[in-house]
Amino acid sequence: MIKKIKLRTVLIGGCITLFFALLIGRVFWLQVIDNDFWKEQAVSKWLRKQDLPATRGTIMDRDGDIMAMDAPAFTVVLNPAVIQANGLENEVVKGLHEILGKDEDELRKLVKAKNEKGEYLQGREVRNEGWKIDQEKKDEVKEFSDGLNQKLKAAGKVADSGIGFQRESKRYYPQKTLAAHILGYTERQGKAVGGIEQYYDEDLKGTDGFAAYKSDKKGIKLPSEDELYQPAINGKNLVLTMDDTIQYYIEEAMRETYNQYKPISMTVIAADPNTMEILGMANMPTFDPNTYSEWNQKNFNNHAVRSIYEPGSTFKIVTLASAVQEKLFNPGAIYQSGSIRAGGRTHRDINSVGWGPITYLEGVKKSSNVAFVKLGYEMLGKERFTNYIRDFGFTEKTNIDLPHEVLGTLNMTYDSDISTMTYGYAVSVTPIQQIAAISAVANGGKLMVPHMVKEIEDPNTGKVQKIEPEVVRQVITPEAARETGTYLEQVVADQVNGTGRRAYIDGYRVAGKTGTAIKSGGGYKDRSKQVVSFIGYAPVENPKIAVLVIIDEPNVEKGGGALAAPIFKEIVSKTLNYWGVPKSNSTPDKEKSNPVTSAKDSLEAPDFTGMKLSEVKAKLLKDGVAFETLGNGNMVKEQYPPPKATVSAGQRIYLLTEDSPTMEIPNLEGESLRDAMEVLTLMKVKVNVQGEGYVASQLEAKENGQRIVQLTLKSAEELLTGTDTPEDEAEPPADNEAGATGEGETEGKADGE
Repeated sequence: MIKKIKLRTVLIGGCITLFFALLIGRVFWLQVIDNDFWKEQAVSKWLRKQDLPATRGTIMDRDGDIMAMDAPAFTVVLNPAVIQANGLENEVVKGLHEILGKDEDELRKLVKAKNEKGEYLQGREVRNEGWKIDQEKKDEVKEFSDGLNQKLKAAGKVADSGIGFQRESKRYYPQKTLAAHILGYTERQGKAVGGIEQYYDEDLKGTDGFAAYKSDKKGIKLPSEDELYQPAINGKNLVLTMDDTIQYYIEEAMRETYNQYKPISMTVIAADPNTMEILGMANMPTFDPNTYSEWNQKNFNNHAVRSIYEPGSTFKIVTLASAVQEKLFNPGAIYQSGSIRAGGRTHRDINSVGWGPITYLEGVKKSSNVAFVKLGYEMLGKERFTNYIRDFGFTEKTNIDLPHEVLGTLNMTYDSDISTMTYGYAVSVTPIQQIAAISAVANGGKLMVPHMVKEIEDPNTGKVQKIEPEVVRQVITPEAARETGTYLEQVVADQVNGTGRRAYIDGYRVAGKTGTAIKSGGGYKDRSKQVVSFIGYAPVENPKIAVLVIIDEPNVEKGGGALAAPIFKEIVSKTLNYWGVPKSNSTPDKEKSNPVTSAKDSLEAPDFTGMKLSEVKAKLLKDGVAFETLGNGNMVKEQYPPPKATVSAGQRIYLLTEDSPTMEIPNLEGESLRDAMEVLTLMKVKVNVQGEGYVASQLEAKENGQRIVQLTLKSAEELLTGTDTPEDEAEPPADNEAGATGEGETEGKADGE
């Protein structure tokens, strides 16, 4: 018996000893061997990390108007546990379906979602219809939720509908479809697609930050020396070369033609030829980047840089400028129009019988193919002509700061192709190449790199990077460029023979060239498949703007002179008016005339006082009236010229929206002293005047805390340049169609090709 007791004692003691040995071994394993692993596990339970997202940079037009920005957004979050507890499943599904447009079956799955234990979940995001919705849609959902809460409260239950919101941010484009192809868009996940958003994504997106800290089991932050904080680095802001007012003019001018003639697409580019800053760029069809998922994919194509086309007669500018540079163009020399055999094929004018013996200048105005074959193929020769094509940039990309630029194609292997290229066939170019080439003629012969961004501002450091104009090469001399411009001016100014006469703008000297290219499919035989265009610049004596208009397959057989030139005219005339550019044929009158405006075509100033600024802007933009806003208010308090006063064509209307003494003083250059004084008096600014005539420059200063503006005046004669009116700028005949001629086009592909 005693033996058994001792044996049992030894056995129990051994088990206890073994247990403690195992326990100590396990503790040793956890504390020493697996220390790092369990330490990480413990820290992960205590440590909290909060992401601090960076704000994406704002995109503005050249005047600071916002084109793209980060804006508050809200994601709808459902609590299935609460919804089921309160018996609201059917009501929530039906209500959110009507507001968000989300499928009812998908909503029902969300409100019935359970975890692995079979318990209803407490947080489910409504994607994608309820993800990152705007304030307006959020208010609709909130109103619906409040209605459910009222019902619950009336039934004696806790007022909780189970519908909540998570605050986020999303990209917002306040001007909707305006400049959509320039801007591109960002997806909800933050991926940049197309346009400036994609090209400058690294600058715009910034770097996210974070905050790391320790907390208790309830998530409450604990004091600790181990806290980590990395602030977000916000993205850089971009100031575009684009002017949203000019962009508006462009899109308005395109819309009527697009709706009437139903083309496959339209493209317009406007540029400052002296710097190659892109002032506006648009395509139709277009889209709204705020609702990108609702649009057809074909609407996203920026044809200005991503499509190629046969330019037709607009390419004759290259042939003409090259011949002028080589001193081969004699405007008064005679040649036989109609047809010519060159490069192994026959080339014909639009009317194969031609116009008989005519001068080369007449050939330019009538867009004679024969004239350009003789200039480019016979006079210049293959080598010189193809070298100029290269010099004008048609064998390389322009390197504009937009994504996915493509390269045009040139067929310079066969003589038949080279002879045909003289008038714009057997060559495919991009619209951006074309506008760069015409700008080289307008600016004195310099081929320049087109660009969309003017400044890059870093909000974190305050540093501003300015994008300077970049010259690629000098293609032709300034003298040759000016001479070429005078011939291109004849294409527009001659209201009988000029194919571009519909681009004529009363009071301004306009240079340009029409184009009508039959598409190559089917051997150039289907005349209904045309690309019509117009390209030009103004004013000829001091070019401010160059514009290209392209219309792809309109539903009528009309040329670029009939369809594209009027669009050019509308855009350029409104822009020159908006800028207050002096008319080329204006006659200064020291007492009555303003050098920036003309007394002709005057109108009576409407009364805008008390109206919403947005409504006034819309009306003035539609009417093509130049205006400037003073202050940051949203209502018009005062205006100049005052209501019912006579406003001359080109004269700005100043809209005062607040009484703040810190309002920015507008640019008054070119205004009469009287107008400048009226505006500055409205703003309660003291004025010092030096000289007589019109405002040439202004300088702002302060004296005893009060703002003072020093105005330097000059006479009208000193401000105006190029006032002589050439004979071809006489008033157009009453019948603008008299003697109308078509544009030159090719008969077909080369023989044996």
